[in-house]
Amino acid sequence: MARIFITGSTDGLGLATARTLLKDGHQVLLHARTRERAAVLAELAAQAAGVVIGDLSSAAETRDLAEQVNGHGRMDAVIHNAGVYLSPGRVATPEGHSRTLAVNVLAPYILTALIERPRRLIYVSSGMHHGARGNLQDIDWTGRRWNASAAYSESKLHVSALSASVARHWPSVLSNSVDPGWVPTKMGGPGAPDDLAMGHDTQCWLAVSNDPAALGSAGYWHHRRRQKPAPEVTDPDFQDRLADKLAELTGITLF
Repeated sequence: MARIFITGSTDGLGLATARTLLKDGHQVLLHARTRERAAVLAELAAQAAGVVIGDLSSAAETRDLAEQVNGHGRMDAVIHNAGVYLSPGRVATPEGHSRTLAVNVLAPYILTALIERPRRLIYVSSGMHHGARGNLQDIDWTGRRWNASAAYSESKLHVSALSASVARHWPSVLSNSVDPGWVPTKMGGPGAPDDLAMGHDTQCWLAVSNDPAALGSAGYWHHRRRQKPAPEVTDPDFQDRLADKLAELTGITLF
């Protein structure tokens, strides 16, 4: 039985992942953005190891969330599932960052640094990262005209590179990123063509399976198959420059 923490567990892929892992007998620590959101987990929470609460768009709440997780003891796996997609304009967080960057990249970075190191880390990415620019000069979109789709694509490039960087620096940890496909969640929309069950299957498999294929690291996965990510993801120089930028933006050094 594994102990797994999943960010963004109140709906969509995170909720589906939690339900599957609980059904399979694992201990799951759930996450909600607010106490109001946590209320929808009441029935599931009765089966879970607990529910931690924190808004990932806030660096202060994300730091507190890491403390809450550590209070439950060391996790075997952490699934960085939470994410935001389109917004009509650049929405600023309490620290002044783009909400897309904060939730999709800065929060996973902060949690990776502050949560007691698990055996396995899984970061939910997207095939849209292939269309992103690898320029790190304005990842917070303070100088460019806002483009929600481009900001999202860049955030998924960055989190995929973060996953690969963790695998390189922490060889004792299995760190992988996953493209779940375009699935019919609140984020993906009801017309999304991919299968919701397959959309969370790989995360579950990477978190708990002893299948030799699931015991690798530095992979970028789609439906249990390794895929080729954008070149920046596996480029050590890009990884290091990204880590330096994220350290600068958060005040936390990971490596």
